[in-house]
Amino acid sequence: MDIEIGRAKRARRVYSFDDVAVVPSRRTRDPENVSVSWSIDAYTFEVPFLAAPMDSVVSPATAVMIGQLGGLGVLDLEGVWARYEDPEPLLEEIRSLPADRATARMQQIYAEPIKAELIRDRLAQIREGGVTVAGSLSPQRTQEFYQTVVDAGVDLFVIRGTTVSAEHVSKHLEPLNLKKFIYELDVPVIVGGAATYTAALHLMRTGAAGVLVGFGGGAASTTRTTLGIHAPMATAVADVAGARRDYLDESGGRYVHVIADGGLGSSGDIVKAIACGADAVMLGTTLARATDAPGRGWHWGAEAHHPQLPRGHRVQVGQTGTLEEILYGPAGVADGTANLVGALKRSMATTGYSDLKEFQRVEVVVAPYQGH
Repeated sequence: MDIEIGRAKRARRVYSFDDVAVVPSRRTRDPENVSVSWSIDAYTFEVPFLAAPMDSVVSPATAVMIGQLGGLGVLDLEGVWARYEDPEPLLEEIRSLPADRATARMQQIYAEPIKAELIRDRLAQIREGGVTVAGSLSPQRTQEFYQTVVDAGVDLFVIRGTTVSAEHVSKHLEPLNLKKFIYELDVPVIVGGAATYTAALHLMRTGAAGVLVGFGGGAASTTRTTLGIHAPMATAVADVAGARRDYLDESGGRYVHVIADGGLGSSGDIVKAIACGADAVMLGTTLARATDAPGRGWHWGAEAHHPQLPRGHRVQVGQTGTLEEILYGPAGVADGTANLVGALKRSMATTGYSDLKEFQRVEVVVAPYQGH
């Protein structure tokens, strides 16, 4: 239903995860009888969690840890691990910077050129850990480094930006032809973010195996403040899930996975993302709270050190527990930041669903109380 902003402008009412809630059904289950496994292409994971390609969340070592815990760690191939032989002192410096100097100093640190040999070595380090290997590049860097990534033996390739379209227009640079690129690539590609039905449908038509849903929804992002752009996630995920359904019919049965990426600060948000139609979720802030995450309680993304227009901050998110405790518990807090798997299983069991595909059909209501 459109709402009149003024005589010359109307707007659609949309919803964030805080605005909705799932509803129990007539049947309940034992949480031990619930499956939260997830598959994309030839790869199956015990939990539907991808660790966001952010330096505060994923290092080669934590990518291996997350893989061993049943998820997928995605390494940022434009981060400090691809720029410096030993990034640990720089990570320590970023964590200790005073707030008024953080952005400018991070811009200097990330001005160091990306090195193809470091991309190769970091991905090899993850592969040696015996887990699925995933790396991420922005659309702007994909043309330059994708061959290095593929030659290094990546299993899943992620093209992630604030927003990614299938029809980028530029007067100065030859844009990335996503459809041609994905067709010629030998590995599954996850691409995004997208926040609307139309944008997602176009990305699905490029041959992507998965679409990331989100736009500036993370705790470290100021995209809404800087650019005035924001996509409330409950509506965005449901819209993109609608595009998945229609593309399934259009393509004669090709299923594209929907991955919520942003606004997922608690286990309840993860539950609601899947209830709105997501197949899996990409987690940043939630995993940055791990004591063994590279940020050590601090969190930042690529937007925080953009050379011309930073659209994010380095933020202190605190520490909840180890990666294993955050994923599997036991939880020592009652705020939805630990034992994410247990919370998801319990919510599915309470509403009577046995797997994630079934749970996407759960009844959802618009809640009359925001943020509780």
